[in-house]
Amino acid sequence: MSGTILAGSVVLYTRIPSLTKYYMSELKLELTKVVTQMVPAQIDDVMPELPSATGLPVPGSVKSPF
Repeated sequence: MSGTILAGSVVLYTRIPSLTKYYMSELKLELTKVVTQMVPAQIDDVMPELPSATGLPVPGSVKSPF
């Protein structure tokens, strides 16, 4: 029984790095899919262009309430 536990522990200990790498790559792939769905590629098409000039200045008679 001790030999079985020892053998199982050795096998598990040697496989931890590969298991961790596998699950991290799967997590990255899934996270990339979710972010891609949340931020569509067409967002640049619907964004308005920035103005090239500003409006008229605020007249001096208008006072700020602050």
